[in-house]
Amino acid sequence: MSSLALLGGKKTKGKPFPLWPQYDEMERHALNEVLESRIWWRTPGTRTLEFEQAFANFHGARYGIAVTNGTAALEVTLAALGIGPGDEVIVPNFTFVATASAVLFANALPVMVDVSPQTYCIDPDLAEAAITSRTKAIIAVHMGGHPADLDRLRQITADRGLALIEDSAHAHATEWRGQKIGTFGISGTFSFQSSKLMTAGEGGIIITSDEKFERQARSVHDCGRMPGEWFYSHFIYGSNYRLSEWQGAILKVQLSRLDQQTKRRHQNARTLDRLLSEIPGITPQQLDPRCTLNGQYAYIFHVDKRELAGISTERFIAAMNAEGIPNQASYPPLHELDVFRSGEYRKRLSHSQAQEAHAFLREQFPVTQKAAWETVWIPQPALLGDDEDMHEIAAALHKIRAQAKDLA
Repeated sequence: MSSLALLGGKKTKGKPFPLWPQYDEMERHALNEVLESRIWWRTPGTRTLEFEQAFANFHGARYGIAVTNGTAALEVTLAALGIGPGDEVIVPNFTFVATASAVLFANALPVMVDVSPQTYCIDPDLAEAAITSRTKAIIAVHMGGHPADLDRLRQITADRGLALIEDSAHAHATEWRGQKIGTFGISGTFSFQSSKLMTAGEGGIIITSDEKFERQARSVHDCGRMPGEWFYSHFIYGSNYRLSEWQGAILKVQLSRLDQQTKRRHQNARTLDRLLSEIPGITPQQLDPRCTLNGQYAYIFHVDKRELAGISTERFIAAMNAEGIPNQASYPPLHELDVFRSGEYRKRLSHSQAQEAHAFLREQFPVTQKAAWETVWIPQPALLGDDEDMHEIAAALHKIRAQAKDLA
């Protein structure tokens, strides 16, 4: 009889992983202060402002603009850059839909390119090849916490007069050559949704060191107002993307733990790199040596079913779950989403652009296909465990590989 938990055996993982989100009396105290202050709105408050400044400083940026979520952070960024109808923005095909939907929200076209087979981040060569006279920006997504090739992307965008936007929803505190991400382009955008590396349930932020961009983005996020002007003056397009004092208070406390938690995740992920690389058929996301600290939103590895009796990724994940090892779903390729396949996205484009043939609908995107359907993601709370937890993860995967024929 098989000892696999999925087939009735004893599961490998006995001790539970750390719970998420993490909180203590500091969050309780911060929320109670907001409650008793009766200032719950960001505009007259100080807590969200304090968090913006602290988060920007932590990452080495001059300014922070807190917004309602990570998608909003991208939407505000694109609006502040003046990107609109007829424009193009290059995005990786392997990312969450918001990277592309924010471009559509600006009535511009997201131009999808494939990703690197080592890191699953946007391929700089393909991004450069996709530039046209309509291109206004490249959005680099730091997948799973690992940074895209910021050396190449910064050079490409500088040479071609384009904006580099860092979608850092997975990468709080990640470093490239010792410099924190979010500071290599015009802006970095972050998410504080419940699964993220620090959270207030929802929320987001834009960081930048460009004064002109900051002024525009802050106006966009606050109904088109300008600092120092009459409250009911509205100078540019804007909407209400403001974050509440409740979330600002929570996030200020969450930030105080980020550095220590990031170092633990990074260290545990490097232990998994070593342990899982010894298992035939398991290939961890490669760590570029220029990535000096990985925020590690997820631990991503590829599963070669040829080494595991031909079982599907879904069957492998089911066996992992049964052994007590959590996972989270990978992203499907953008170009396969219904909004693009059905042509619904064309409703967001200018008339001439909407009528054109778009190459991404015909592309194969081989690396994205592999990343989307053949990788497994271990969520970040598991990486807050101890060394024993990492060895138990490895033991579970060894067990599944050794008995894969029983799952076939």
